Amino acid sequence: MAKVQLCNITVMDNPSPFLNPFQFEITFECIEELKEDLEWKMIYVGSAESEEYDQILDSVFVGPVPEGKHMFVFQADPPDVTRIPENDAIGVTVVLLTCSYRSQEFIRVGYFINNEYSDLELRENAPSPPQFDKVIRNILASEPRVTRFKINWEETSTQEGTISVEANIVNGTSNGMLETDGNMSADVPVLNENSNSLATMECS
Repeated sequence: MAKVQLCNITVMDNPSPFLNPFQFEITFECIEELKEDLEWKMIYVGSAESEEYDQILDSVFVGPVPEGKHMFVFQADPPDVTRIPENDAIGVTVVLLTCSYRSQEFIRVGYFINNEYSDLELRENAPSPPQFDKVIRNILASEPRVTRFKINWEETSTQEGTISVEANIVNGTSNGMLETDGNMSADVPVLNENSNSLATMECS
């Protein structure tokens, strides 16, 4: 049984200008004290065509984690626009939130994003290169896709990862969950060590 249950994610400051930070208020519950920190990552999918354009916007270690319910705000700067292919800059993409324990990812939440110009003329005649300062980012907060992975929570060798799709997390605006096959993005091995997330937890 998983020792951490995700209770709620609220998408903050949405919709917002593309160059504004991402902000997610995350609430989770720990059924017993964890001996090591949880690692949260925020990943922006730059292109559906290739995993090489995925960007880790931030990663943060949260802990120590005692038994009970906890909340923190996960904030990250927008993606590096120079790494986004021009053809994928406008339209639909994905942002991923993942959580790992002892380097084992056990949950992944994906949100679709619609990036479009706020000006009607720019929508009809998209400039080249894209003008990101005039783009609005709209995260589809009511339609998260949640994938859970079975991991070994104890201090023994890691179990084979098993995907388990569940639909029981209540989002801040809707409790509807869409199933996923776990292939929304690539595995990303690189960490951003300079986190600017607000990782102070409120425990009860």
